Amino acid sequence: MQIHFYKYQGTGNDFVILDNRNGAYSGLTSEQIEHLCDRRFGIGADGLMMLENQDGYDFRMKYYNADGREGSMCGNGGRCLTAFARHMGITGETLRFIATDGEHDAKFRDNGWVELKMKDVDQVENGGSFFYLNTGSPHYVQFVTDIQEVDVYEDGRAVRYNDRFAAVGTNVNFVQEIDKGIFVRTYERGVEDETYSCGTGVTAAALTAAPGEAGEYAIPVETLGGHLEVRFLRTGEQQYEDIWLCGPATPVFEGNIKI
Repeated sequence: MQIHFYKYQGTGNDFVILDNRNGAYSGLTSEQIEHLCDRRFGIGADGLMMLENQDGYDFRMKYYNADGREGSMCGNGGRCLTAFARHMGITGETLRFIATDGEHDAKFRDNGWVELKMKDVDQVENGGSFFYLNTGSPHYVQFVTDIQEVDVYEDGRAVRYNDRFAAVGTNVNFVQEIDKGIFVRTYERGVEDETYSCGTGVTAAALTAAPGEAGEYAIPVETLGGHLEVRFLRTGEQQYEDIWLCGPATPVFEGNIKI
């Protein structure tokens, strides 16, 4: 099979993207997707996305983790797929698409940033030394004092494969409060390693970093791959609404590959 692919990245979180609106790539196997994402023997990416048609929406987002399995929501992926959709001629001030966790709105800033509306959050587990919540994907959040000293691979893997999470898995985020906002490093399930950035993880970290009182917040976030911003409205102790993940989403290259 000959595949025409596109490569996009959002703060270093990178994705292979396929235009599957005609169904040409629907038969790809998990092994083939894993091969395309392989950084030594394939194109290399944290995940693969397909742009598909969906009645009532501008498009449908289908996301696969780097291990070839269909994944849950990916925030940076959603922003990159929105930028790709615009490149492919899907236009509008606001684009609406459907993903595995429901519908999302996305819009563009003048500086090229893509703003993605995330699902509301109404349940946050406070475990004392950690928080656990779902922002489209499950996230374990732990605040630390020196994020550069954290062994994200070993410590993240220990949580992801502990007795509670081993069966389904969780993403693991280590967060340090800095002068302006927070710094986040993430171990991602499906990639099974640290990534340069994780959109749903950044969102989870920002929500748990906000002060306890209700109000509107805009949290600047630094990752290994660059700068993001999370805006939201806190309406109660565990209630967060109107959540927007904002940041760059840029093309890297396109090409053809035969598998």
